[in-house]
Amino acid sequence: MATDAGEAMRQTDRGHSAAQESERVRRPESDAGHQAGTGRVPDSGHQADIGRVPSQAVTRPRTGLCSVTFRQLSAEDIITAAAEAGLECIEWGGDIHVPAGDTTLAEGVARRTADAGLAVASYGSYWRADEDITPVLDSAAALGADRVRIWAGRIGSNEASDAERRAITQAIAAATTAAHSLGITLALEYHSGTIADTPAAVRRLLDDVPALRTYWQPTVGASDEAALHEYDLLRDAVAAVHVFSWWPTTERVRLAERESLWSALFRTAIEPRDALLEFVPNDDPDLLVHEAATLRKWVARG
Repeated sequence: MATDAGEAMRQTDRGHSAAQESERVRRPESDAGHQAGTGRVPDSGHQADIGRVPSQAVTRPRTGLCSVTFRQLSAEDIITAAAEAGLECIEWGGDIHVPAGDTTLAEGVARRTADAGLAVASYGSYWRADEDITPVLDSAAALGADRVRIWAGRIGSNEASDAERRAITQAIAAATTAAHSLGITLALEYHSGTIADTPAAVRRLLDDVPALRTYWQPTVGASDEAALHEYDLLRDAVAAVHVFSWWPTTERVRLAERESLWSALFRTAIEPRDALLEFVPNDDPDLLVHEAATLRKWVARG
């Protein structure tokens, strides 16, 4: 999406590309023991540790922001807002702020993120297993992101035919192999309208492509008890959590209105590397400081 700010970012940072590449150090998200070219991992008994930083290095998830929370803001404004809210990282979305394939823009966003003292949590793509993933991986690499969120097709697990499910799975397996060659892990969006829409459906995909991880978020309309049970079924495979409060269905409410869900989750959820704020009422940036403080409180208690 061409904007004056985006063009200025491209021009300012073209001269920094080589330096950025030499300075970039990835925080490991993928297991060095992956079997090259397969998207699978050896059966070593350590599959639950894929994408996990050693436990002594991380005692709680990092707190961060999905840039798609404020699609109306520029990348620079997103960075400022996240830093002022005391967050630690940003998941950059591939629809508005860092379009897939624009690596010059991605490099500029990465530099500005780092200059603000923030980390790039991941690249939130909208790849749906039906197109070439190369532009997505190029942008993720330019960002220095070691995790990319992907979507498992465009059809729910109950509606997908065997042939449709097989095609989606094969595309994800091939994409996982390509990502692995760049030191990038792919993680599923846990979402309706995909074949990763229930814990059982996600587990089936993880069995077929064990190098995958998954995101988690509460299913729309699920009670606290039901949502926490779903998390428990996926716990060992969760790379990141999208944190928001919708109730009773898709109505956006303040984060604290579902404190019984989130505080319970973060008392035991040490598996995710990142807890990423996504969605606030009315897409209002003025709410971010308070919502971030609420999230940090819950994570710290854990």
